[in-house]
Amino acid sequence: MAISGLNFACRPHVTIRPPLLHFIRKFRFSSVAAIEALDEPVNGKLYNSATSQGTGEENSTMPEWKKLNSKDLGIRTSRIPEPTRKVLNVLKDRGYEVYLVGGCVRDLILNRIPKDFDILTSAELEKVVGMFSFCSIVGRRFPICHVNIDGTIVEVSSFSTSREKFTGDVNHELVRHFGNDEKNVDRWRNCLQRDFTINGLMFDPYSKEVYDYTRGIEDIRKAKVRTVIPASTSFQEDCARILRAVRIAARLGFRFSNKTAYFVKSLSPSILRLDKARLLMEVNYMLAYGSAEASLRLLWRFKLLELLLPIQARYFVRQGFGRHDTRSNMLLAVFSNLDKLLGPDRPCHSSLWVGILAFHEALSEHPRDTSVIAAFSLAVHNGGDMSEAVDITKRITRPHDISFPELSEPQNLDSQELINEVMHLADSVKDALTKMTYRCYNLRAQNSDPAFISPPLSSKACRIFDCVRDGVGKGFVSKQGSEINYRLLAWGSLEEVRRVFARTVFDTVYPLRLTQTRTT
Repeated sequence: MAISGLNFACRPHVTIRPPLLHFIRKFRFSSVAAIEALDEPVNGKLYNSATSQGTGEENSTMPEWKKLNSKDLGIRTSRIPEPTRKVLNVLKDRGYEVYLVGGCVRDLILNRIPKDFDILTSAELEKVVGMFSFCSIVGRRFPICHVNIDGTIVEVSSFSTSREKFTGDVNHELVRHFGNDEKNVDRWRNCLQRDFTINGLMFDPYSKEVYDYTRGIEDIRKAKVRTVIPASTSFQEDCARILRAVRIAARLGFRFSNKTAYFVKSLSPSILRLDKARLLMEVNYMLAYGSAEASLRLLWRFKLLELLLPIQARYFVRQGFGRHDTRSNMLLAVFSNLDKLLGPDRPCHSSLWVGILAFHEALSEHPRDTSVIAAFSLAVHNGGDMSEAVDITKRITRPHDISFPELSEPQNLDSQELINEVMHLADSVKDALTKMTYRCYNLRAQNSDPAFISPPLSSKACRIFDCVRDGVGKGFVSKQGSEINYRLLAWGSLEEVRRVFARTVFDTVYPLRLTQTRTT
């Protein structure tokens, strides 16, 4: 059950080149860029009209809109996945209008990998259901179709839904403003119901045209997250948009506009109206898709961390970590290393980041010798072979990071002492999981509230570490090589989750840069 050396170094990110459109500047995709979001107080009138014809923060008389060539924006249709193409083609062949909408258009312009592709069509949802063998309508407030193509779910929404939800008046002056084209009115009306301007773009992959009714291209150029309708109204209509704003800013390294930032912070307590399953889903989007470090920084800056992950917020307080702090700590360092292994198209199962949070909490409460952490991560990696983990740990010559208070001074433990300490760490991690699952603490009121991490998820995270005490299971064969099976990782395969956990922890305690510095 040999492990191929100590090569836990992360594989590099996929290279992200700048978009082809000449006026879109290069963005600095980093966690520090994300925390530079503006949050100045806003003076003046708060808008109340959700159907204003302006775009959110500038109450213009008529909506500004543009139709652009997708090639000029750097969009390559070759990046549209095959399942999405099949759905588009079926709808188009039946004579319906079809568009790609939302974040996928934004990401195609930025030459980033979209998390998913959403389709908007002129066909009614009932008609869509009749076109595909495996298709169903889901959702009550905003119903959409889930089309299952080759094991991939493609989401399809309809213009008819946005017409039903729209409460504003569409007068003749507005129709004339759009060149007497009622299709433009339909597209604009649909955009008004979207969250942020950069998500309000529509791309016709057949005519190669991009429609922009909310100045989304301008906000992409400015690297800005701004609500489509006034931020106060937008976040009160759907408080989940507050968390989506954080997720988008963190992932792209964008800033918030002044008013968006102000209301993200001032309306942050409203997220507690969301049910726990929704909170878990939103936090998972932040921590499991390659932008966890930046997300944690933004959650902390905008006073959301103490509402979602109060145990981790207490750690930031103990560290004296400021709201605008750009330095790092061990919690951020661990997630930074995890981010290097993940991406929008390569997520991990939620049990992995839950396990990392519990592991760090155990270290935060009781700092450990680096040899204990090394042996613990190696035992998790190899499925519980403690003798092998201890043997490899004794031979480690790689320098460790001395900057984290969670790491105590080396104690030159003998093999049995090392095993005992590893077992104690495993018990502490499980205790931390229990605390995170059944009780978390509100820092302001000092009251206990149920955590949103469910018992089944906690139990799955606990299984990551069971092997440390239980030993190697019957028939277990250690996987060779360093390649990650991302399909299995997303499904929560214990073997893949354990390997990625071990790599992430090991590279945090024994960062490769220290080895490179020593050799040079």
